[in-house]
Amino acid sequence: MSCLPCFQSNDESADDNKNDDLPVAQPKDLPPSAAPVNNNSSQDTSANTSNAAENESAVKTFTFRELAMATKNFRQECLIGEGGIGRIFKGTLGSSGQIVAVRQLDRNGVQGSKEFGAEVSRLSLLQHPNLVKIIGYCADGEQRILVYEYMQSGPLMNHLFDLPAEKKPLDWTTRMKIAVGVAEGLEYLHEKVDPPIIYCDLKSSNILLDEAKNPRLSQYGLSKLVQSGNKMHVAPTGNGYYAPEYERTGELSPKSDVYSFGVILLELISGRKALDTSRPADEQSLVNWAQPIFKDQSKFPQMADPLLKEAFPVTSLNQAVGVAAMCLQEEPAARPLINDVSAALSFLAMARPEAPIPAHLVPILSSRVKTGKYPSTKEGLNSVSEQDNTSDIEDEDRGRCSHDDKSSSDYEYGDSSEEGSDDDNPKQSRLKSRKSKKSGEDKK
Repeated sequence: MSCLPCFQSNDESADDNKNDDLPVAQPKDLPPSAAPVNNNSSQDTSANTSNAAENESAVKTFTFRELAMATKNFRQECLIGEGGIGRIFKGTLGSSGQIVAVRQLDRNGVQGSKEFGAEVSRLSLLQHPNLVKIIGYCADGEQRILVYEYMQSGPLMNHLFDLPAEKKPLDWTTRMKIAVGVAEGLEYLHEKVDPPIIYCDLKSSNILLDEAKNPRLSQYGLSKLVQSGNKMHVAPTGNGYYAPEYERTGELSPKSDVYSFGVILLELISGRKALDTSRPADEQSLVNWAQPIFKDQSKFPQMADPLLKEAFPVTSLNQAVGVAAMCLQEEPAARPLINDVSAALSFLAMARPEAPIPAHLVPILSSRVKTGKYPSTKEGLNSVSEQDNTSDIEDEDRGRCSHDDKSSSDYEYGDSSEEGSDDDNPKQSRLKSRKSKKSGEDKK
């Protein structure tokens, strides 16, 4: 397919037709001039070349020698990460002095050089603030190497777990900003890219932070670059992030990514690892530890990272835990779509404590977990009638918080989550009063 002629040398152009059957991963809303075309017209080809050249994501091809020099011959001192599909090195490009991350993929099951180059070129067209940019690649001989922009602050895991005493932990606002960014990155891959990309291996080590602590997803699309036949190279071995259906059968869907995101959200809330063998047996799996707590909203604040030192709005934490619980449902159909998750978390991150919950977000922000198929935002208006009374009263309570002198980070654990009798719980009393009044009107 001659959709990216500027990324190929002249001697490769004769083989373009071999790639015609490859699905093209590109933003769905690209303008027609930027979309790949299959047209033999020299005029159209020239225009397409110009558009691709102007695209800031234009991918570069590197020789193995260039990348060996950039990483000091892939020395151990330059190694910054290692996983099941290869090693990552920090390097400096000799031609420009740019600092980059160089991922040397495992040679087993990789694509041929032309297919690899074509797929990397297409992935490089994907542009989003929450994706790590692909700068280029190397396909010399058996080498399959990807070159990414370098993220100075490193992976999210380095900012959540096993922090040294001198390192400041992430505050609640930053954690929610990271959650929103990760959700928006996934939403782009699921909803805006055609064909959609299932991330497959979402975890805190694959979420990188820039200097402003904005999250970037790395390794997107690698499941297709590193494969053998039709089987995934990354085997579903329990790591605490994989969805149950993926571990059981290897089945993947966008809802599998939603489950993994739920684990990430729990890590941000609790400061606990998805899988931590240093903890007691019943706490080693973060999801298993959290499941009993999901059933009792009054216990949600117990999940908060101790490093937060109670500096968070309880209402926001309760709703964030509720979102995580929805994402972690056993059945994929019961989980929300990532665009619903993104909308809910954006509301939590930006809205004032007293702001009422929009009707279409009530199903996911009600902090109550139900089984069955989750209604999307398109269906939500028809599914929230039973929650309207409770939601209105919750909004009244949130409105009263605006009269307090406390800032949103000064709320204490017990202020909005302790249970008691109806006399001690004004919310329950008002709810009963409203239901009784409504019943009386119906009788009349």
